[in-house]
Amino acid sequence: MSNEPTPVSALRAVAHPLRLQILSLLTGAEMSAAEVARELAVTHANASYHLRVLLDAGELVVAGEEKIRGGIAKRYRHPWEQQQAPPAPATDEDHRLYIRAVAEELVRRFDQRRRASKALLSDAEMWVDPETWQQVLELTQEAARLIHDSAQPPRTDGTVHVNLTTLAFEMTEPR
Repeated sequence: MSNEPTPVSALRAVAHPLRLQILSLLTGAEMSAAEVARELAVTHANASYHLRVLLDAGELVVAGEEKIRGGIAKRYRHPWEQQQAPPAPATDEDHRLYIRAVAEELVRRFDQRRRASKALLSDAEMWVDPETWQQVLELTQEAARLIHDSAQPPRTDGTVHVNLTTLAFEMTEPR
């Protein structure tokens, strides 16, 4: 039996609101479990557990180690640029678990929004021509790449705390 992460294990690993927060956090910074715990206001044990789950699923990499009080602390990062949509082996139920976690996390983020700031809320279930759909996918992918490439450590001077959540997919005909 292989210890290599599978598409299903990776999808199930990220299907948790705290793990989604960790992935976002570790996109802009390399952090230890203690730093993740402080930033997300969780226990060190809880942060360590979730970091191990994400690491085992191939969602994180060890970016380095540092000596802290006589011990060694691993620093983790999320190699988002290497991540892709899970291949076919993930079941519909695996995808639903992930979508539920994203929805729960989105509610938390929305409650944390700065109400006086500019925001964009958009929801669409419609029919468009294939060329328009392809353009929408490309623009959405570019926005995701831009925000991930620009991610900074938490509270870096000159930055703002933002959210970008996208789901874009073709649908079947209504039943």
